[in-house]
Amino acid sequence: MAPYLNEELYISAINQETPSKLADLVGSNLNIPVEDKQRLLELVNPTARMEFLLSLVNKEIEVLDLSRKIQSKASEELGKTQRDYILREQIKAIRRELGDLDERAEIEELEKKIETVGMDESAQKIAKKELERFSRMNPSSAEYTVSRTYLDWLVDLPWQVSSKDTLDLRKAKQTLDRDHDGLEKVKERILEFLAVRKLKPDQKGPILCLVGPPGVGKTSLGRSIATAMGRKFARLSLGGMHDEAEIRGHRRTYIGSMPGRIIQEIKRAGTNNPLIILDEIDKVGTDFRGDPASALLEVLDPEQNNTFTDHYLDVPFDLSRVMFITTANVLDTVPSALRDRMEVIRLSGYTVQEKLVIAKHHIVPKQVKENGLTTANIRFTDAALRFTIQSYTLEAGLRNLEREVASICRKVARKVAGGSKKKIVVDEKLVEKYLGPPRKIQECVSTTSQIGVVTGLAWTSAGGETLFVEATSMPGKGKFTLTGQLGDVMQESAQAALSFVRAHADALGIGDDVWETHDLHIHVPAGATPKDGPSAGIAMATALASLFTHRPVKAQLAMTGELTLRGESMPIGGVKEKLLAAYRAGVKTVILPEANRKDVRDVPTEVRKQLKLIFCDSVMDVIKKALEPKTSPTTKKKKPTKRK
Repeated sequence: MAPYLNEELYISAINQETPSKLADLVGSNLNIPVEDKQRLLELVNPTARMEFLLSLVNKEIEVLDLSRKIQSKASEELGKTQRDYILREQIKAIRRELGDLDERAEIEELEKKIETVGMDESAQKIAKKELERFSRMNPSSAEYTVSRTYLDWLVDLPWQVSSKDTLDLRKAKQTLDRDHDGLEKVKERILEFLAVRKLKPDQKGPILCLVGPPGVGKTSLGRSIATAMGRKFARLSLGGMHDEAEIRGHRRTYIGSMPGRIIQEIKRAGTNNPLIILDEIDKVGTDFRGDPASALLEVLDPEQNNTFTDHYLDVPFDLSRVMFITTANVLDTVPSALRDRMEVIRLSGYTVQEKLVIAKHHIVPKQVKENGLTTANIRFTDAALRFTIQSYTLEAGLRNLEREVASICRKVARKVAGGSKKKIVVDEKLVEKYLGPPRKIQECVSTTSQIGVVTGLAWTSAGGETLFVEATSMPGKGKFTLTGQLGDVMQESAQAALSFVRAHADALGIGDDVWETHDLHIHVPAGATPKDGPSAGIAMATALASLFTHRPVKAQLAMTGELTLRGESMPIGGVKEKLLAAYRAGVKTVILPEANRKDVRDVPTEVRKQLKLIFCDSVMDVIKKALEPKTSPTTKKKKPTKRK
């Protein structure tokens, strides 16, 4: 048991002749205090010496036995540690063979990333705390994957990674002009931002809202702006979104939780200053899952979004460097608080000349390429494109025009695929052959004067449109009928128009007995389409005045304006869109309220040259300029007749 006693000593002990010699040999070799050895020597009686030596030996045996137990236990612990170490080394070797990183190496890598990605102090503190918690987790734990995913999101975000803006204004303008024709207001605003950014590098990104009808290039303009500025581009569609968590993310307590789309797009872009276009912001919905439009209030506010906090990350992230561009067809459905945070830029429809230029530079080359053709197979003449625009499409945007051009290209592609080597020149005759006869455009105005029919101008989310107001009368008891699926405001405008005409019957030369002996009917065609708004007021008053005075409304004339009972022509909105619609429909003269004179400056020069604009303050002035002069003095007392 004693490691300090060797085998030779044992042999020597069993060969001793007397007890005293044995006691001397054993006592001298035991590991006992000197005092006990001295006492053993002083004892003369062999029996006493052996008894005392036995007590010393027993005590030493107890010490050795305890020591052996301790050593055995320590040896077992050491063996387990060595075993665990060997197993870990084997696991490491297996992971290396499989290409997996060592767990400790992963933690060290995450720790290094947390230190170097450039988080702010609060985010770094939370990340380190989560990493410490993650390092103590069992890999088989359910929380292990959740924690690892959260840390990956934190270290993968571009906290300090920014793309360098292209501050060469001339180059940026060239890029914008190359990608889009027209849209001067938007281009000017982008160049202004770049100019300010050049003088003040820490300028916050603007929040622009492009409002206009479908197909005018709002979304594609965002990509062009990103290219011109040298920024990464990301697009987020908001149409039909109902869940607030799509913007702010889900909290980590939920299974499968993720950050919101804003943070996802920034991570995907890889920079903290991308250009993000939020498409169709006017079509965001609201239900029990929250209101995404309200969640966007923080995102689209330059004074707040520098500390935007996603529910999943739960740490602030700076969005002030991001340039947000939103698109919408109408602003009526956008909450006023959100609308106030954005700089609204309105995009109207295109004129025929603008469409022609865009078709030549963009649409035709694109469709020729997409349909497998080359310039050696097909060529469009300017006359063919103009004929297609005017006879087959009547829209504010360009989508239908692109479809018609694609249809022509497909028919040519069929010939080329069939073995034709001849280059096909698409002219007006070929357009009519491929697309069929020119379609009847209902909103084109009549070229002849008519009694009781006035062309009005309306604004819709798809751009401006023309509408007709028809008035007729028949023998009856003074009943007043309105048809055409008119909204409450439009019905009230018709009532106000009738009241105005009756109040000024003498000035207009209308007999007093017609109101009780005739029923009146005002109809606005396209009855399946709901219509509303006050801007048809003066058109209805003019139609009634024409009906009862038997004076036809001048040909190719349109008008818009709100009517008051005092006879004033009140200003209306959407002047540019309405004038473009009048221009497309072949109108020559447009009557507008005097207060809208300032809005005409935004109308393209081509349209202003083709239209004769008349501005009137009063409804009586409108009626005077809209109706043909009296043909005979008997018109004043003549009763109205039913219009066929």
